[in-house]
Amino acid sequence: MSTIRAFRALRYDTARVDLARVLAPPYDVVAPAERHALYDRDPHNAVRLELTRLVSDEATTDYTAIRDTLVDWRREGVLALDQRPALYGLRQPYLAPDGTKGTREGFFALLHLEDYERRIVRPHERTLSGPKADRLKVLRAARSNLSPVFMLYEDREDRLPRCFAAGFDEPIASARDEVGTTELTRVDEPETIRAVCDFFADRPVVIADGHHRYETALAYRDACRQHDGDEGPHEWILAYFANAFAPGNLLLPIHRLLLKGAPPTESAWRERLRGWDQQMRAVADAEAVPGVLAEALEPLADRHAFAADDASGQLRIFSRPRVEGDDLTVRIVHREVIEGVFGLDESAVRGGAIAFPKSALQTAHDLRAGRGSVALYLNAATPEDVFRVTEAGEVMPQKSTFFYPKLPTGLVLRLFEES
Repeated sequence: MSTIRAFRALRYDTARVDLARVLAPPYDVVAPAERHALYDRDPHNAVRLELTRLVSDEATTDYTAIRDTLVDWRREGVLALDQRPALYGLRQPYLAPDGTKGTREGFFALLHLEDYERRIVRPHERTLSGPKADRLKVLRAARSNLSPVFMLYEDREDRLPRCFAAGFDEPIASARDEVGTTELTRVDEPETIRAVCDFFADRPVVIADGHHRYETALAYRDACRQHDGDEGPHEWILAYFANAFAPGNLLLPIHRLLLKGAPPTESAWRERLRGWDQQMRAVADAEAVPGVLAEALEPLADRHAFAADDASGQLRIFSRPRVEGDDLTVRIVHREVIEGVFGLDESAVRGGAIAFPKSALQTAHDLRAGRGSVALYLNAATPEDVFRVTEAGEVMPQKSTFFYPKLPTGLVLRLFEES
């Protein structure tokens, strides 16, 4: 099944830079204004390896500046190549949106690229052509993996050799923020590396985040094969691996904010959602919404459930039992609520009739500020949902999953010629 291997990482020398100042969020969540802040935070911030300062420059750049920057930073000693191949453990503390604290642990390795048809690496969502074209320019210019794809594996019994825990006693790099200290460790003992690689030899992996990067790497690999054959660095990609069923691997919901149209009447809700149970919960203002969702919606995770908010001061909590072979809740909500109640088909959704916010509190504020007509709050999908869908060879609907926290860019880089 999955083939992974150790590699020599290119890393920041923490004697020369403050790691907390040079790490950046993943390129696809950096807002335009945030680019400027990251560029200005430190002259060696990793955003300079991923994005132009101005969004308007993306269309015309060939990203050759990235390769020049890598060369310059290595010459300055800001970036240094590790001497031996290793696997790199990452311990990442986080503060969840509900205020609770958690810690996710995983590790970096190289993953052998596989076509989706082989069912070894499995996607859980579809991609768009535009981002892949941009990332392909980056990959060609840098000949490096500058940020990892995020892979999930299934290990319900927690059987993967616990080889990284001891290394966190003396991490090789750390970055502190208001939540805690993100720590990186290295494992380079051949026996341990072999045990981890063997663990993955009989199981597939699922892409959590980074579908565009993965498919870009496939396209780059196919182009390289025409000249270099099917062996070489183009056959591998930098990946981060986390156990989908570990307590610290947090999966958050993505909500739906309908941007146009009037809220349904009481009779319309009742007529169009027959078979659904309904309860009403008062909310004094937007600040009260997350608490009500925690009390009334989250306990319904074993049922199909959602909450509808029209800013009237009342939340409608709808639910119905699950039956064997039932569809995903998010698909049912799109079919029976977004289309069945509001009359918005898939073309309307693709046309921008709905926003997909991640924060229930921000959604509630936006709704009450007139930026939408009705908010639909959902419970999070589960790891079982993700693995059941991908095992069947299917993908989840648009904006179904939000894996938290995001992986920072800049902890480990992978140069093709050194791997």
